[in-house]
Order: sequence, then C-alpha cells, then structure tokens
Amino acid sequence: MSRYEQIQQQLIESPKIWLVTGVAGFIGSNLLEKLLKLNQTVIGLDNFATGHQHNLDEVKSLVSVEQWARFSFIKGDIRDYKTCEQAVEGVDYVLHQAALGSVPRSIADPITSNMANVTGFLNMLQAAKEAKVNSFTYAASSSTYGDHPALPKVEENIGNPLSPYAVTKYVNELYAGVYARTYGFNTIGLRYFNVFGRRQDPNGAYAAVIPKWTAAAIKGEDVFINGDGETSRDFCYIDNVVQMNILGATAPQEAKNEVYNVALGDRTSLNQLYQSIRDALIGKDIKVKGNPIYREFRIGDVKHSQADINKAKIKLGYLPAYKIAEGIEEAISWYINNIE
Repeated sequence: MSRYEQIQQQLIESPKIWLVTGVAGFIGSNLLEKLLKLNQTVIGLDNFATGHQHNLDEVKSLVSVEQWARFSFIKGDIRDYKTCEQAVEGVDYVLHQAALGSVPRSIADPITSNMANVTGFLNMLQAAKEAKVNSFTYAASSSTYGDHPALPKVEENIGNPLSPYAVTKYVNELYAGVYARTYGFNTIGLRYFNVFGRRQDPNGAYAAVIPKWTAAAIKGEDVFINGDGETSRDFCYIDNVVQMNILGATAPQEAKNEVYNVALGDRTSLNQLYQSIRDALIGKDIKVKGNPIYREFRIGDVKHSQADINKAKIKLGYLPAYKIAEGIEEAISWYINNIE
C-alpha cells in the first residue's frame, strides 16, 4: 500500500478540518471534491476573482448530501486579515491555493499580483500561525526557477526570476522559511509545474494552454502557439496535484519546511501537446480545424521546463498516478461535456 493510500485510509478513520483557500478555482475545487469524498470537514475561502460558483456546484453534484453538508463557504479576500483569521479558526490543515496566477497578468499588473500573492499569502501565514494549525501547505511555482538553465529542475537550484509573478511566488518561499526559523511554524511549498485537468477555465486572456486549445478546437476556432512550438513543459494532471497536497499536509516532521516539485518528471513540447489534444478529440469524433497558427514567443516565459521529482518521491511518498496521455484523455472528456 502506498503512503497516499495509507493516509487516505487514516483520514477516513479519523477525519480532520481543512481550509482550502481559492476553493472555487480549478485546483481548489478539485481538492474540495477529494476531501469531501474522504468525509473530511472543509472550510472554503474565495473571492471569485478567478474562481467560479459553477465549480462548487459541480462538486456538489459529485458528492453525497452528507458529504456536501461537511462543507462551509466563506466569501472573502485573503488581502483582508480579519477574513483570514475567521477562516483558520479551529482548522487542522491549511491548503493555500488562493493567488493570481499567470506570468502575462503579472507583467500587465504587478501591483495587484503582489497584493494577492504576497500580502494575501502573508496574511494567511500569520493567521494560520496564530491559530496553531497543524500544517500549512501552499501553492508555490516552477516559475521560481527563473533563468536557471539546468534540466531537470532540482529544488535547491534556482535562478533569477523572469516575471513579477515569479518574484511573488519566491517571496512566499522566503516568508515560509522565516516563519519556520523564527516561530517554529511548519509549512510545505509545492512548486507546481504546468497543472491541467477538469474544471480548468478555458476562457479569458490568461487561460492556460490545454483548456484554451481544447475549447478552441471543440468550437472549430483557430489554435495559436507561441513561438515555434518546440517550447516544452512538464505537464501535470490535477489528480497528481491533489495527491501532493494531501501528502504535504500530512507529512512527517522531517519532511516539513521544504519545497517540493509537483510534476510528472517528463517534458512535452507544445507541438507534441497540440498533436495529443488533436488526436484525443478526433478519437472522440470531434472534427478539428487545420494546422495551428504560430506567433511571437511570449515575454517572461522560459524555453524549457522539466522537474526532478525524486525529493517528493523519497520524502513524501509521491507516486504520480497519471501520465500526460491519461490526463489528456480524462480532461478532454470533461471539456467535451462542459464546453458551452
């Protein structure tokens, strides 16, 4: 039995109280779904800046009435400290997902990104410390590696940030380290690589590549690729990310106060990704328009990204259950059923 299976069994036998910030978002709603299915009590916090009520509605439809009754929602903003204090009251574990993602968004509006990702993070960290929660697991980012050229990316080696977003996520790690050394407060940072899966929003200027391309292809619209398509990423399916959050929250003391890569440990080019999405759609009898349209490389992006996940495997017992093909197959099925 894997450590993840053991932890799930322990949680069912001895339920805990969890706070999920950003609960109406893509990752947050998937965490909510999993925790409720494990019969946990969950408090959710969201201001709907990037999250959606329909994500919560979908989770409600996927769990039992008894499980849904274990969920309580706070509409509020992590930039308000009083809201953070209210949210952490009586909580065992915090899964802090609330943030403004997207490199281009941060370049267009660094002030707002900083307020959400730095001030908001510090508010949650302080409130959780004061409430003496057992652990604080937060969404870090692979953008922290910046211009460091080595592949695969190892947690201990980072370069210079290439965007305001990357700065904010690195500051989160610095604050977490200070809270460990100064206050003895336990945290775990999860450096997400390119997460994808069900409920990831395909709409808006800052939509991620997989939902954006999938939605466009389903609707018969053009698909745009930034650069020559040889840019590569370590795409990680949402269920692997959910696993890492639960493993992180329940980690043994010797594994805490660390950052961990959350990825597959593999690399897929944008051209390969497009072909995989196209093949998956055609396999489900969806007609796909001709070739993608290539345009300028996007400012602030790195050319290649791939994670070393050995640290997460050794210290947390992480075993990614989904490779990219399996993840795309599941995600495509969800998008076909949910694209308006």
